[in-house]
Amino acid sequence: MLPARIVTAPLTSATALSSWLLDAPTLIVVAALGLGYWRCARGSAVPPARRMSFFAGLALWALTAVSFLGVDADTLFWVRALQFVLLLLVVPFLLALAMPFTALRSALGEAGQARFDQALASGAARLLTHPLCAAASILALPWLVYTTAWYPALLEHAAVDQATRLLVVATGFGYFDSRLQNDPTPKKYPQLITLLLTAAEVIGDGVLGLVLWLGPVLAPAHYAARAWGPSMRLDQVVGAGIIWILGDVVGVPFLFAVLQSLRGEERQVEKQTDTDLDSLETTEPRAASGLWWENDPQLRDRFRR
Repeated sequence: MLPARIVTAPLTSATALSSWLLDAPTLIVVAALGLGYWRCARGSAVPPARRMSFFAGLALWALTAVSFLGVDADTLFWVRALQFVLLLLVVPFLLALAMPFTALRSALGEAGQARFDQALASGAARLLTHPLCAAASILALPWLVYTTAWYPALLEHAAVDQATRLLVVATGFGYFDSRLQNDPTPKKYPQLITLLLTAAEVIGDGVLGLVLWLGPVLAPAHYAARAWGPSMRLDQVVGAGIIWILGDVVGVPFLFAVLQSLRGEERQVEKQTDTDLDSLETTEPRAASGLWWENDPQLRDRFRR
């Protein structure tokens, strides 16, 4: 008898479009976040395009749970890998682009904003938003999931699966929101740091992909119950390729956003430099007028005698 979480019908283009699953916990979380963001963003300065990004992220999050990605996630390794990449990299990026903390702060009263700023200045917030902490989290989580007993547990237990997917989205959001720095943050860090961390993430994904590609089959007892589809080895090879290659491809829009932010930092530095130069000219008018020798301290003092 097949385990309850193994699908008996083969995955085809037809079944991919017709397979649906009622994932109540995910739908409740998505609906609550959507309603909360809509109420907070109504009177905020968040641009409409960014607001749409939030709802696009929620829609994709829901699809990973109710479409074939949720139906076959426990049956095919590559489907689970695709779901994992979307939840770790794509969904959080879309949510972070929407500046949710900016919308939340604008919806609070004066006292609420003061408490928000106080929490933002706390040591815990500084630690969680530190570049090394955020990068370490998003790099370590895939390794922990796929190279420990965590992975077989989420295949066999629905509660572990639900908690893991929620943690994956939260980890990805923490990384993207702290690195994009569109929302209020305890401290602004140069975006050049983000470029270096992105390179480290690419290497980490590649190494994990190779480990899954060449390493032993994960959860063989679970996948052995499947009576259709590719071999367990081929299934895992395809999934490893998704984690490695697709993980890097979907990171390209984030890289463009970082480069745009880096260019914004350069423009701010140029503007500040121009302001400082203008201020210097205003406070030292004599340096720009008079005879040339009057601007030399030694010659000026000599001719005054």
